[in-house]
Order: sequence, then C-alpha cells, then structure tokens
Amino acid sequence: MKSLALVVLLLVVMTPVVRAAADVVPLPADKQAFGTARSAASPVWFTLGHQGLSEIFHPDLSTPATRETRLLVDGKPGQARTEPADDRSLTFRQRLRGDGWQAEITYVTDPQRAAVLADVRVTAQRPVRLSVEHVPMKGAGTIVSTLPTEPVRRAHGMFAVGFGEGVAQAALDRGFGVVKREYAQGWRAYLDGLKRPKSADRRLYDMSVMVLAATEDKANPGASIASPSFPWAFGFDRELAPELGPYALVWPRDLYHVSTAMIAAGDRGFAERSLDFMLREQQRPDGHLPQNTRVDGTPVWTSVQLDETAAPLLLAWHLDRRDKSTVDSLRRAADYLLSYPNAPFSEQERWENQSGYSPATIASVVAGLVCFADLLQRNGENAERYLAAADEWQRKVEGWTATRTGPYEPKPYYLRLTKDGKPDEGTRYNLGDNNPDDIDQRAVVDPSFLELVRLGLKRAGDPVIRNTVRVVDRQLKEQGYWHRFTQDGYGETADGRPWNINWPTPTRTYGRLWPLLSGERGEYELLNGDKVSAAKRLQEIAATANSGLMLPEQVWGGRGTTSATPLAWTHAQYVRLAWSLDRGEPVERPSVVVQRYLS
Repeated sequence: MKSLALVVLLLVVMTPVVRAAADVVPLPADKQAFGTARSAASPVWFTLGHQGLSEIFHPDLSTPATRETRLLVDGKPGQARTEPADDRSLTFRQRLRGDGWQAEITYVTDPQRAAVLADVRVTAQRPVRLSVEHVPMKGAGTIVSTLPTEPVRRAHGMFAVGFGEGVAQAALDRGFGVVKREYAQGWRAYLDGLKRPKSADRRLYDMSVMVLAATEDKANPGASIASPSFPWAFGFDRELAPELGPYALVWPRDLYHVSTAMIAAGDRGFAERSLDFMLREQQRPDGHLPQNTRVDGTPVWTSVQLDETAAPLLLAWHLDRRDKSTVDSLRRAADYLLSYPNAPFSEQERWENQSGYSPATIASVVAGLVCFADLLQRNGENAERYLAAADEWQRKVEGWTATRTGPYEPKPYYLRLTKDGKPDEGTRYNLGDNNPDDIDQRAVVDPSFLELVRLGLKRAGDPVIRNTVRVVDRQLKEQGYWHRFTQDGYGETADGRPWNINWPTPTRTYGRLWPLLSGERGEYELLNGDKVSAAKRLQEIAATANSGLMLPEQVWGGRGTTSATPLAWTHAQYVRLAWSLDRGEPVERPSVVVQRYLS
C-alpha cells in the first residue's frame, strides 16, 4: 500500500468547501467523548461527535479552535459509534459505517505538543477515495495525513491536527503507537494515585474522574470548565452568546461540586488549586465571586449568586485552609454575604434565572458562614457576627420559603423560591425560558430544597422536608429522574428543535430530566436511612451514560438530549454519591454545620 504525507489547510483533497470563520458554528453539544493528555506540554483537548472529531480546544479550554475534522469516503462521512479504547485513559475509538465501507479511528493527543493524533483503518467492498475534511473556527488549523490518495479497498494511515509550525508533522513522525502508549501511561499513573469506591461501576467511575481532571485548564491551574460543549442557541445565536459560551467557562458552583468529588476520590490537589482560583477571581473590593469567568479569570456573566460566593467558604473548610491570605480572602466573601441588600435574598439562585429567597441558596450561605466561623475560631478569632447571621437565617428559612396555602399536598412544603419572603402569598412571576404566562410562586417547586438536609441545616425526617419530597415527586419526577422545577423551559422544543430565547415568534421549550438530581436525592436517602434507594440512584445516573461513557446534563426517554455532554457536575455527582454510599453518609456534608443545628 502506498502512502503519501499530505499537508492541508481548511479542507483536504476531495471536498473543496471552505466556510468563513464567521459562519462556523459548533456541532451538537452531546459529545461522545472528551480527551487530552495529562501533560501540561499538550495544551489541546478534543471532543468527538457523531461523525468524527468535533471541537478541538486550543490554547485553553475556553477557546474552541476547530469545528470538526472527519474522514470522508468518496466525499461522504459515515455514522460513528464511539467507545473507550482503553478503560484507564481518555483514549477513544470510533467505528464508522457508510455505503459499502467501514472504518475504525482511534484518537489521542501527543503528550509532548499541541496535536491530536488519529489512527485510521478502512475496509471497503469497492475501491474508495479517502479524504479528511477539516473546518477551523478561527484562522487555519494544520492537518498532516499519511492516508493514501489513490482509490483503495483497504487502508491504514494516520492524520494529525496540530497548532504551531511543524507541530502536526512532529506528532505524526513519532508514530501512533509511541504516542498512544505515552498518553495512556500518563492517565494510568494518575489513576494509580487515587482510590476507587466499592459501590461504583469501575469503568464509569474511572472515566468520570478522568473527565473531571481533564476539565482543568493547563495554563490556568484550578480553572475547571462546566462542559466542553455549546448546547443549542449558545452555539449559533451570536446575540445570546457572542463568544460561544457559557459552558466552556468556569462557574464557582460547578467548580465546588467537582472539587468535593475530587477530594473524595483522593485528588486533593485539584481542590486546592480550585480554591486558589476562586479566591484569585474574587471581585474587588467587595469580595463576591463572579457568576462565571473564562479560564484566565476574565468575568463573562456578572449576576450575583450568593451560593457561589459561599462556595469558597465551604471548600476552604473541607480543605482546612486557615492561612492568613486565605482567611483574609474568605473574610471579604463572608462580609459580602452579610452586607448584601436583604440577604439572604439573592439576585439569582442556583438555576440562575430568578431572584428571591431560595432554600438552596440560603442553605449554602448558612453552611458557608458556619464553616468560615469554625476556621476563624480555630485560629483564635471571634466569629460571633457570622454565626449570628447564620443562626437567624437558619431559623427563618422555613418562614421565607415554605408555603401553607399552596395548591399541593401535603402542606407546608418548600418552594423553589419566593420573590418577597412571603410564601403564603400568591405573588406571581414569569419563569422565563419561553414560558408564556406568569405563575403563582406557591405552584413552583424544586428538588434543590434538599440542600437544607445535605448541608446540615435540617434533618432528613423534618416534617416539612418529608412533605416537600412527596410534593416534588408528584410534580417533577418522570421516568425515574427529576425536572429542575415546575414548568422548566430550558431544553428543546416538543419536536426536538434546539432551545433559544430569541425566536422570531414565541416558541415553547421544555426542560428535560437532570441525572445529577438523582445523585442529590441519593445523598438525602442515605441520611434518611435508605441505602437501597441511594444505591439505585447511582445506577440511574450510570444508565444515562452514552457509548463513550459521557454523562449528560439532561435526558429524555432514557437517553441524553443534545444538552451539554459531558457535564462535569453530573460526573462529579456520580463520583460523590459512590463515595457517600461507601461511607454511609454524604461525604460533602460539613460536620460543623450538623453539630450546630442538629446535634
């Protein structure tokens, strides 16, 4: 078999279609795989879609550099099925099929440079011509290929996508076998330094930990993105998302959940770097954390979410970080929580599109203040004003957010939020996300109230908690999973078209089911003494994994939608629930909060 090295810009050989960068939009967000080398010398990350490589990120995880790179056979792509090629590294294989042909492609990145390398094997029933289509986001990515240019029935070759002069060729010259072994060794050494719980599926657990590790940017330690994907209008609506956001950004909330999972897994260094990143990005001079940032710390969205400002207080307690620099930064965050107008009212709660008094936000803020106070007291400092605020808000959370006059039974039950701290009044508001009508706040419930139990403010057997569990299950549970809240509109249309808010005519969209909520329910069930149900929740999360073992943001009909996949928060919840099952209680529950309010 003859082979010829071939350097190509934009499109290779047979398909001279060039798209201007301004017209290029990301592929669907349900990524089948996500990979990178452990090495910091390889600042490149790849994703796989349904026909080959989708977005490649370079030089950081907030910057998609390419849209797609796919094998064409006689000018046409095949349909791919993705699977891990190695259970202990982020090496993936795609099996493609087309008209009278099939192919197998294995993907890694070169640990020594910014290049993605693919090993390609093709078998056809007739002579076929091979080419590689490559579409950059900005500028020109470089491809080097050893695939044959003449028609063939069988072929074995490689292609490399590289960033920088000579990078792709250098990766190709090393040979796929050498690169693959070095790549795998990096991940295996990482996993060898960690623990594995008894309760989890071994393959999915290892994949989840590796995915979480891969979401950390290499040039900006501690900056872990929510997902390497751009769902729905965030990919194509430049008015809504001028920079292809917001999932390839750092969210303090997501970062906190990922960090607590990594502490449980044995990667304490990840959490230490995450806390450092949070505190570096505190807004001056007031001390609150931005809603989200690029991996370099540049704020993007700027709404205030009090639970995100509480996140470093909680994480610092888990890490027992009491040095002066850390405590000074945490003090600014805690003071901000106390001084915020009408606190614990928040401009946005954790689902980010409503203001008000939220049980989940209040739980985070109270727990954060108690944790920070504990750090201060162990340093010999007075923490009474932080504890006084926490105690007052813990006493008042039911009066602010649990209704006795709402439409559901049994009563009282916690609401998603109240606009006015008056849960027995029928204050109306619009839910957003294409909901056409305003709704009575007493009719909107949300599983997030379980933060009150998980973070130690309320007992699992508290009557109002039990009432709300029953209400939430009747209103939000479907197919074994839960919706975020009543009439959630963040999802596709009824016929599967992508979510947007800038429709030319009003179009109803529907939020689907969130697997991470199953993990939170499992943590509650452990505290309620029901380990059997908690173990079932772990299995339910696992059942949502696609063939590449990526866990999604949302599912419908038992399968991931075109929502953000992989979602780091979902993988983190799987890891954390697995360790919680092994321990018999939630690993992230701060004991100091439990001792204050439940002992």
